[in-house]
Amino acid sequence: MINVKNALEARKNNNYSDVLVELLYQLADDDFILAFRGSEWLGLAPHIEEDVAFSSITQNMMGHAYMYYQLLEQLGEGSVDELAHGRMGPQRKNAVLLEKANGTGTYLKSPKFDWAYTVVRHYFYDLNKKIKLDSLSNSSYEPLRQAAVNIRKEQFYHLVHWETWFKQLIEAGGEAKTRMIAAVENVWTDFYDVLSLGPQGEEMANFQLIDKEKAMKGKFIAMLEELFQKLQLPSLPNLVETRLNGRKGEHTDELEKALATLTEVYKQAPASTW
Repeated sequence: MINVKNALEARKNNNYSDVLVELLYQLADDDFILAFRGSEWLGLAPHIEEDVAFSSITQNMMGHAYMYYQLLEQLGEGSVDELAHGRMGPQRKNAVLLEKANGTGTYLKSPKFDWAYTVVRHYFYDLNKKIKLDSLSNSSYEPLRQAAVNIRKEQFYHLVHWETWFKQLIEAGGEAKTRMIAAVENVWTDFYDVLSLGPQGEEMANFQLIDKEKAMKGKFIAMLEELFQKLQLPSLPNLVETRLNGRKGEHTDELEKALATLTEVYKQAPASTW
């Protein structure tokens, strides 16, 4: 098991720490940007109970991002605030799907957000996040292993929440089911890099930081296929590699717009506490 001191020492001799840093950026940036998209539903959720529940989930996700950024800070990557708010779009490692807007319009002006899209995106993401956390709970990097164990406690409830919404809307039939099926197709089209560990994925597995990408992807698809059969949904098509890959720093203009909002206070007062 490797600790912070070992990882910093390894950085002088091999690329263990460099690969670790790459993985941590992916984990942190994924939770960070999707937590922001979740926060945009505040006051707009279908009912007051969901408004409270979704706000809590979003806070938890931002807390998970904070934990990963803290690990990066320990490895000399910069302060948590700098990592969360000071990096430009091409420096971000989040999957492209997670940065996309909730729908048309903006939060303050005529938001026409798509609840079906949000449910599917969060459910699919959290299902895959569970598989990653299960793997990270056995990571060779002790601080990451401990973080995963702690995050997994909250993640269980997040997954139950979104699975409940997913099943209820599908089983409701009518317009609800029609919109959910359309959302599934929309999300699935952009899901490729959510399941990707990027160019250094093989090294991550070799260093036993996380399981192999192919193995985790297989688990995810098997779990979805089982659920789809129970709900009598059409089988999912094979995933096709998308034009942009967030793991390589490739992003949409929607990320730049989101970061402009996210970093507004930080840029005005960098000394503020995130």
